[in-house]
Amino acid sequence: MPIEPGLWGAGDSYERYMGRWSRRVAPAFVDWLGLQSGGACIDIGCGTGILTAALLEGAAVARIVGIDSALGFLDLARARVADPRATFRPGDALALPEADDAFDLAVSGLVLNFLPDKAAALAEMVRVVRPGGLVGLYVWDYAGHMQIMRHFFDVAAALDPRAQDFDDGVKAPVCRPGPLGALFEGAGLADVEVRAIDIAAAFESFDDYWTPFLGGTGSAPRYCMSLTEPARAELRERLRARLPTGPDGEILLAVRAWAAKGRVAG
Repeated sequence: MPIEPGLWGAGDSYERYMGRWSRRVAPAFVDWLGLQSGGACIDIGCGTGILTAALLEGAAVARIVGIDSALGFLDLARARVADPRATFRPGDALALPEADDAFDLAVSGLVLNFLPDKAAALAEMVRVVRPGGLVGLYVWDYAGHMQIMRHFFDVAAALDPRAQDFDDGVKAPVCRPGPLGALFEGAGLADVEVRAIDIAAAFESFDDYWTPFLGGTGSAPRYCMSLTEPARAELRERLRARLPTGPDGEILLAVRAWAAKGRVAG
């Protein structure tokens, strides 16, 4: 089942918009998992293979299966992750094509909030992990310190109330530490932990910040490209005036993800 038709179909656009920041969060998430070498892993909503690659490098997993509903993403993942331990195939996060207890670890990066039934998705992750194995995921802090999107939607909503229909800070209340922890505990996971992963996002110029919103891939770019050209120009100039800009035009923003993990009981 696709997450949202067309939302994440363009891999190259995603790389420019969020992939470059996810690439820095993924290794920090893998370090925090505290994995022992070896074991089998499934990466659900693997996208272009960013988290898969981080696991192969930072955790030395024995094998990893990447699952995604977007065929374009899977093509990019196969091209970019040549490690023979990795396999990529299409699949539905709410009905994983894997047997019970097949993995030592199930992970998902920046996907949970897009799934229509979060509890069912987490239950599937638990189902395919053996007793004593680990389940972990991370999501952007859309409502708080994911400033790339927060600045965008705060300005957009002031100009057009319709922007809130695209704003994951409004649409995805699960992307906060309390709801994430409650979701993991509700799935029967033990030793549940939630923590923030913080990085800085540096843009060389306003155009470096703005151009990815024109790619149409993701909630904010999709909203941006739904506007008329005059409305988009007004949004652009309001954003230019709002963003903290250095003397040479550089922009430095905070980026936060919330990560959660827990062990499968048994």
